[in-house]
Amino acid sequence: MNLQTIKTSVMKFVEDENGLTVVEYAIAGGLVAATLITAFTNLGAAVKVKINALITALGGTTA
Repeated sequence: MNLQTIKTSVMKFVEDENGLTVVEYAIAGGLVAATLITAFTNLGAAVKVKINALITALGGTTA
């Protein structure tokens, strides 16, 4: 392998954007998943508070 071949291979790798696109989609997917998990966790906690308030108002015991 000569120096020109190595240089050509490195330049081809640097200019290739396909791998970068896959990484960007993976990061975006991870962020969306983390956001959904956080949102549903908070929603679940809020619903539990409301249900417990209704149970207490009806004279029952909360879970």
